[in-house]
Amino acid sequence: MSRKTIKKSFTLSGIGLHSGKHSTLHFKPMPEEHKGIIFIKEGIEIKADIKNVITTNRSTTLGKDNLEIKTTEHLLAAIYALEIDDLYIEIEGSEIPVLNGSSEPFCTALKEAEIIEKEGEREYFEVTEIIQFKVEETGSEFIIMPSDNFEARALIDFKSPIVNKQFAEILDLSTFCEEYAPSRTFGFFSEVESLLDQGLIKGGNLDNAIVIADKILSENDLERFAKKLNIEKINIEEEGIISTIPLKYPNEPARHKLLDFIGDISLLGMPIKGRIIAKRPGHKANIELAKFLKQKSVKLRKLKGKPKYDPNQKPILDTKEVMKLLPHRYPFLLVDKIVEIGDNYIVGIKNLTFNELLFQGHFPGNPIFPGVLQMEALAQTGGILALKLQDNPTGWDTYFLKMNNVKFKNMAVPGDTLIMKMELVEPIRRGIVHMKGTIYVGDKIISEGDLVAQIVKQ
Repeated sequence: MSRKTIKKSFTLSGIGLHSGKHSTLHFKPMPEEHKGIIFIKEGIEIKADIKNVITTNRSTTLGKDNLEIKTTEHLLAAIYALEIDDLYIEIEGSEIPVLNGSSEPFCTALKEAEIIEKEGEREYFEVTEIIQFKVEETGSEFIIMPSDNFEARALIDFKSPIVNKQFAEILDLSTFCEEYAPSRTFGFFSEVESLLDQGLIKGGNLDNAIVIADKILSENDLERFAKKLNIEKINIEEEGIISTIPLKYPNEPARHKLLDFIGDISLLGMPIKGRIIAKRPGHKANIELAKFLKQKSVKLRKLKGKPKYDPNQKPILDTKEVMKLLPHRYPFLLVDKIVEIGDNYIVGIKNLTFNELLFQGHFPGNPIFPGVLQMEALAQTGGILALKLQDNPTGWDTYFLKMNNVKFKNMAVPGDTLIMKMELVEPIRRGIVHMKGTIYVGDKIISEGDLVAQIVKQ
């Protein structure tokens, strides 16, 4: 899918939930050459990315260079659900406006600005295996499973005698703005009363927030609470729920937890193809999960070009056929077989055993396959590709010219199977072969480098 931004600029204003101070947001389309959700405050760009999270205390706050943007989750949830990849948001103030306490106003405004496609393809985090993640401090647990689309389920337990366990799930992001975005933020009576006593949540009221009774409330409790909110009287329309607006859904608190989760997980920086079950999610746990997935995404990006090697498949060239092309022989033949050949790449296999002669003299007692021989193995693999591209493959020899950007990242030891991939960087000219080589063992990159060789007629 193509990346998306908005067509028209627009502005939203309101007070912050926690600060009670006025903020203004200016939304602007992002040019073709730029990427990401970027907040701009006092001329400083703050990307909506996990690396810029500075606190998760009662909300998710982004920051940079001593600048803060608080309560980002409701806005980010709407942006993620509408599949907007690139956007500038200039902010005057320190907190995203609470508006009606949900994501609904952001969904409406972004849709009215017209979401359009732009150049560049979306990069996804694709879940390929079942992942379990737990945050001991909060008791939160997550299970992430493969799926062709993003799905999320939230299981919450308020441990309240009035409102106990709730469940919410979203199976299609296109339903978010209608079925989940209207759900309002909420808090528990005892916590909210304590925060009011501390002069906090100054922008909260019973229109933009739901208060859940975590104990049986007396008339005195309600009168005291009404005074702190500067209202005459509080009526409880539904058992355990204090709000001037009736619940929009029976499980509105659980839906809002799911909304918060989507906003927080968007800080991974790329859409997810996966199914996530979140038990007792919260800002701190959500952000810890996003950090964990970010580390996985970096690893997966590095392994994106890793060939799929099935030892049960018949090789394209076995050892005998390799020796017909290469002049090397035991113990210096470092390619056991070729399992894949394309127009501009080749994949070879080298199985390491303790019986290699080199291990008798190289680190005796601590056998490690030398890095220089890893490069030689890559060169032999690449040499086969270069020779296969010639009219008379057996009438040439291959010689090293230089190596650049060589990196040895992990050790290769007996028992390892080296998967060696060589890719042509440019077409072969005047016998000069420029290739990029990478050696994989399992899910690790062992070494990589740019290799240049020359093929010469015998």
